[in-house]
Amino acid sequence: MVRLLNTLAGPLGSRQRMTLINPIGSWRHYASGSDQPVVTPQNLPLAGIRVLEIGQVIAGPFCGQLLGHYGAEVIKVEPPDVGDPLRVWRERDVDGVSPWWRSIARNKKSVTIDMRKEDGRQLVKQLAIKSDVIVENFKPGTLEKWKLGPADLHPLNPSLIFTRVSGYGQTGPWSSRPGYASVCEAESGFRYINGTPEPETGGLLGAPIRPNLSLGDSVAGLHAAFGTVLALLARKAREAQGQPGGQTVDVSIFESMVNLMEGIIPEYDRKGKIRGPSGSSLTGIVPTNAYPCKPAPETPNAPAYVVIGANSDSIYNRLMTAIGRMDLIGPAYAQNHHRVERQAEIEDAISAWTRERTATEVEDVLRAVSVPAGRVLNVKDIVESEHAQARGLVEDVKVPKEEGGGWTVKMSRAVPVLEGCDTKTRWAGPELGEHNREVLIGELGMSEEEFERLQREGVVGK
Repeated sequence: MVRLLNTLAGPLGSRQRMTLINPIGSWRHYASGSDQPVVTPQNLPLAGIRVLEIGQVIAGPFCGQLLGHYGAEVIKVEPPDVGDPLRVWRERDVDGVSPWWRSIARNKKSVTIDMRKEDGRQLVKQLAIKSDVIVENFKPGTLEKWKLGPADLHPLNPSLIFTRVSGYGQTGPWSSRPGYASVCEAESGFRYINGTPEPETGGLLGAPIRPNLSLGDSVAGLHAAFGTVLALLARKAREAQGQPGGQTVDVSIFESMVNLMEGIIPEYDRKGKIRGPSGSSLTGIVPTNAYPCKPAPETPNAPAYVVIGANSDSIYNRLMTAIGRMDLIGPAYAQNHHRVERQAEIEDAISAWTRERTATEVEDVLRAVSVPAGRVLNVKDIVESEHAQARGLVEDVKVPKEEGGGWTVKMSRAVPVLEGCDTKTRWAGPELGEHNREVLIGELGMSEEEFERLQREGVVGK
């Protein structure tokens, strides 16, 4: 193993990875239960880039998912036997694996290595030397303790992009705290502006409302993917000048959420305003809200709402005309700051009109006069939406199984849509350790004897 490591640490560094590309320049992957290779199209912008993902759960893996969608070869390292905890989170399929896993791990290769053992860390180091990017979301200092931090790997691979996702960043007094998205959402100020406002103070009335998903993790993963692509662009420019191209991308959940907070900090600085929650409306913008509607005949007991965004001056006038409230048009309502002063009057008028109509009827009336309006949809509505189907937003992805032929799982397609790029999912999240042989023997050149020894010792999963 040491001899192999010394060989890979030669003067070409990560450039030796290019020998793993087949003659036509497309990465090949053999899907479980198939002898036919899955080829990554070369028209994808990240084709030829290798990403070593050693993070778990959501933030780091979502970054890896995005990079993989656009052509990167993503090798995901998981603990033997148990794998990424996300494999069994939330709903589980007939094989005991979460459909969520099949989505977030799509287009990735699963390799099982025990990084708690020295031999396992050496394997990860070998993979890092032959990679372009590492994506990790361990607690800051963990990889340094294992001798796998940037200071350890950059001398062996000067071109390596080290994308690090944590709760609070790699430095600062909070850096050692565990990075949980729910906590970071609270500390970023995001949770404070979600909920019901207390009438007198404008602060929170009761507990804040959270979106029913791990928003902070996904937002951080998106920032990490963006940062990785920026670093790859910078690497090209640096190497053209004869400089080492590698660098560290430091992403925190806390900072990613603060980055979403629009004008809240400038408003506080210049006007002393502390923005609070606003229910389903938006502070300082009128009218934009969720308005109650009459239940649809097919679901008489289900509450229905429609969101109307009529905050531009001309759209507001069209809305008031459509609902028969010409008395709310004129100089006293002409611009947004006028309407903010009369928000309760305007909102009451709109709600009185929508309550007498179903959400579909409201949509039909308002769209006919070009007022933005839309029902509050659930996932069933989205999957069945004619627009989602026309855009190909939902894919049916095969989960191959030797017994019974497997099944398909619906997943959202990668966005944004790039002209001339086929970003459809190439394969679903893999079985645990499915690519051990392909990666360790086929790409690292490990002997069969060494592979079997590491399996016996629990360094590599079986």
